[in-house]
Amino acid sequence: MSKEEVIDYKKTKKRLDGRKMDEIRPLSIKVGVIPNADGSAYLEWGQNKVYAAVYGPREALPKHTQNPYKAVIKAVYRMASFSVPDRKRPGPNRRDHEISKVLSEALEKVVFVNQFPNTEIAVMVEVADSNAGSRVACLTAAACALADAGIPMRDLVSAVGVGKAFNEIVLDLNKDEEDAPDAVDVPLAIMPTTGEIVLLQMDGLLTRKEWDAVAALGIKGCQQVYEVQKKALTERFTVEELNKKAVEKAVGVEKNTKKEVVLEKKVDKVDKKEKESKTEKKGKDSKSKKVRK
Repeated sequence: MSKEEVIDYKKTKKRLDGRKMDEIRPLSIKVGVIPNADGSAYLEWGQNKVYAAVYGPREALPKHTQNPYKAVIKAVYRMASFSVPDRKRPGPNRRDHEISKVLSEALEKVVFVNQFPNTEIAVMVEVADSNAGSRVACLTAAACALADAGIPMRDLVSAVGVGKAFNEIVLDLNKDEEDAPDAVDVPLAIMPTTGEIVLLQMDGLLTRKEWDAVAALGIKGCQQVYEVQKKALTERFTVEELNKKAVEKAVGVEKNTKKEVVLEKKVDKVDKKEKESKTEKKGKDSKSKKVRK
């Protein structure tokens, strides 16, 4: 990147890719793209390409991972080896584990986990192509996949990157802006109908005035993302169909839980009968031995 590009960036108030300061990169979302998943979504955001798949609620295994009061959200974030210019080493690294944890905690705030005790909801996210902002792209795609699966939720999660680059407050930083000498990156996610923040991280330093501008611009950006999410979901379902799917999911899990309880009771009865029969047999054997003596 040359000095001329940086000077031009400050003077014209146009970014390196031609966007305005408050403009996100082109964003498109499709839901229901993976037939074998309970819910799925495919997202293209700038050069980012993300697949998200949801499985569950299902019995949490091994059993020691179960929570008797709520479902456990298990998000798994992975980047394909070919997703970045420098080929990534296969297998999860520390960053993958960190983002997986961030996704799990953010999604748990919007899902009605108390409706599904002793279960897990697996959220698998794969980045096929990456160019800055993969964290917020994955969270946005995962929220759409959860809605596609009919998981009861308080709201969607809409996320965007916002921050500072080349002495300007900008929305949805690209790779060149993230690598700027004065770059500050702030991943932000909210529940769009209430404005409640579910994810907020910051890499760098900002003044109070800059922070106020970043927060306001970030919330504005999340609302732009929400409109795209809404469009993707309403193209696949009506609101009534989504609500019906959520009710069916909750009732189905409740029925399965009841079946498991009944089955456990039956097993306990069988075990009890077997123990009683063994005790009776031992008693008869001891009596026959005494008679022989």
